[in-house]
Amino acid sequence: MPARFPTRLRALALAACATLASHAAFAQDDLLVRSRLDRQLFLQVLIGEIELREGEVGTAYEVMLEAAKRSKEEQIFKRTVDIALQAGAGEQALAAAKTWREEMPQSLDAHRYVIQILVALNRPADTADTLSSLIKITPEAERPSIIMNMPRFFSRVADRKATVALMEKVTQPYAEQASTKAAVNVAIGHAWFMAEDTGKALEYARRAHEQDPASEGAALFALEMLPGVAPAEELVVDHLKVKPTSDGIRQVYARILSASQRFADAAVQLEQVTQHQPQVAGPYLTLGALYLELKQSKQATDALVKYLEVAQAAPVKAPAKAETKPATPTKPQGDDDDDDDDASPASAAADQGVTQAWLMLAQAAEQQGDFKSAEIWLAKVDNPQRALEVVARRASLLARQGKIKEARDLIHRSPERSQDDARAKLLAEAQVLRDVKRWSDANSVLASANKKFPNDVDLLYEQSMMAEKLNKLDEMEKLLRKVIEIKPDHHHAYNALGYSLAERNTRLPEAKALIQKALEIAPGEPFITDSMGWVEYRSGNRAEAIRLLRGAYRSRPDPEIGAHLGEVLWINGERDEAKRVWREARAKDSANDVLRETLARLRVGDL
Repeated sequence: MPARFPTRLRALALAACATLASHAAFAQDDLLVRSRLDRQLFLQVLIGEIELREGEVGTAYEVMLEAAKRSKEEQIFKRTVDIALQAGAGEQALAAAKTWREEMPQSLDAHRYVIQILVALNRPADTADTLSSLIKITPEAERPSIIMNMPRFFSRVADRKATVALMEKVTQPYAEQASTKAAVNVAIGHAWFMAEDTGKALEYARRAHEQDPASEGAALFALEMLPGVAPAEELVVDHLKVKPTSDGIRQVYARILSASQRFADAAVQLEQVTQHQPQVAGPYLTLGALYLELKQSKQATDALVKYLEVAQAAPVKAPAKAETKPATPTKPQGDDDDDDDDASPASAAADQGVTQAWLMLAQAAEQQGDFKSAEIWLAKVDNPQRALEVVARRASLLARQGKIKEARDLIHRSPERSQDDARAKLLAEAQVLRDVKRWSDANSVLASANKKFPNDVDLLYEQSMMAEKLNKLDEMEKLLRKVIEIKPDHHHAYNALGYSLAERNTRLPEAKALIQKALEIAPGEPFITDSMGWVEYRSGNRAEAIRLLRGAYRSRPDPEIGAHLGEVLWINGERDEAKRVWREARAKDSANDVLRETLARLRVGDL
């Protein structure tokens, strides 16, 4: 980086004065507004910016660094460091950051910049003194947070075990202080977690939790280890018992549970959040979505209506329950592009939430067979970007009433803005056909889609499911293995293939290996746990099968999982409990194929 600052300063000062009006935008810059600059410093900063715009990066750096040292303004120091970083001059950036720290020893930002630049220069060991100083100058109330978050500086460092040693060294003076000892254990545990030693990470997380069960930092670290480190969940659950109003932790926990398809467990957490914060809208929307997944349409409707009331700050009246009548398809929404470009991001997000709530309310009404109410909710959606979703829901309503041709025609007529729309239409058509058990037609649609969009794992997976319904098991296996080849972490494919083998009571060791692989990718996922319980049952391990199936059913009380759990309990002689589980499952979905087949095969009479 050349440094020619002194030779041109006087001339540039004159030029700056002459052209100050034409560069008025500089005066509005956050750097200058926030800084308390006198006339000379203002001109010096302006000169530095002009030099930078003219490509004289070295001169700009020198001018800015001198201005920063004279003014002791953090914004000017930051600007100086950024100029060097943008030029790829790491050593000069480090020199400026160190000067900043020397000139302003109480600056937290100066310390952070020095640490981050040293790490970027692959010199993490040199950060020890700055880390120790950062902890020391941080106000005591904020010190635990600084300590807990220190490992994040080193997320890209190759030698992760060296990071553990560094954390132990710089936090040692605070390891026995009452206010910081839990934070120290979180920091060291996080370093071990980054080093992929989950055993030691969990050990330190437990220490931190024992030292301060109410610590949200320890709970957040435990959440970060989920779902891969299953025992960490115990720490989260215990934290919520100690501090029931820890709603931030509850919402993160609910997201993790939902991602693992543990919808019932996630709903429990969000129910608590809505009780503690009844005037916060967001949790009601998520809760409504969870209830829909659980086929609890009445609860979904209540949660979503409440979301609309809070989000719109006005009472919302759900459509009155109507006699089931054929829905009249309305004209598909057009290709209107008149979006509201003036809407703020917050307003746009709120509008998206309201639209999503209307779509889900239509789905809830459909689940209850109330097609008229479903259409009323759909009619509220006027966002062109969601037009295809509305068409898909209307098509589903038609299909549920036996109007298959009309449903398919409605999807076909829907406009396509892109290839993504064309793909979505094919998936929507296949889904409509699946819902009414037109397996062969759905398979044909998906086969056509796979020709148009080759190697699309979602389309391949969906076609494999139709092949299974048509008893084309060789084709199903071929498709699933192709999915795995294209996307080796597609846990649904491993699970589907493993479950299919277990269901046919064949190649059980291979089935177990496939399901185990799926669980490694998605630990705790209820349907995969159900599959593992089923393969254990087929292998003669009833006790283990019951344990796994109970856990899966508790996390997601789906009728199919209930059918499996009931069967193993029945065969094991626990017939009263089996009947109870089957009654619950039948109440959720009496038409479920697996449940009906199970009860018929076992010749179960009255429940």
